Amino acid sequence: MFTMPSMSQIATLLGQPECLPPGSWLRQRRQPTDSVLYLESGSVLQGVEQECSLRHQLGQVDGPAWLDAAFALQGRSSCLDMQAHTAVKIRRIALADFQRAVAELPSTAQHLLKDLAKAYCSQTELAVSRLAQDAEARCAQWLLHHARPHADGSSLRVTLSARKRLIAAQLGIAPETFSRVLRQLREHGLIAGRGNVIDLPKPGALEVLALG
Repeated sequence: MFTMPSMSQIATLLGQPECLPPGSWLRQRRQPTDSVLYLESGSVLQGVEQECSLRHQLGQVDGPAWLDAAFALQGRSSCLDMQAHTAVKIRRIALADFQRAVAELPSTAQHLLKDLAKAYCSQTELAVSRLAQDAEARCAQWLLHHARPHADGSSLRVTLSARKRLIAAQLGIAPETFSRVLRQLREHGLIAGRGNVIDLPKPGALEVLALG
């Protein structure tokens, strides 16, 4: 049996808390870092930043919680952008100090932590890659995946069996974005039809677009 160290047990490793207002950026994905963030209080949004705003939200973390410890355990930079949703109080632990604290745990605890961190990082990076993908590419992939041969066999056709807002949610984009992309695809001749039935007259061109 082992007991994970509490915040009070490792408090000596941590610097003074930083108080930051809502909207503050705590992490920019893929940026090298020499510290690990602990959220003492407040709420932080995680996702993918575009044009200085968190356009694609992956989740929300409420303190107290570690924000990027899993990535530190894997020796990699966070693949998430992190922005304060409310006023937050955070503490930063130097990466070297964090690694030493983990090394002092029983070996079974270390292996468990690293296995959990590996699974978390893999799942998160997969989700982020999908979020970061161009909206047009995601829509093209969805159309091709749901396409069925037309009755006369001359082309492919998609029947929208769910509301557009639900489809947009599946794609991780806003309903307005989904409607805009469909309009652009129609203007370029990649889709045709109206209402809930969409014809795909140029599936080859859609496949190229789906590759992003």
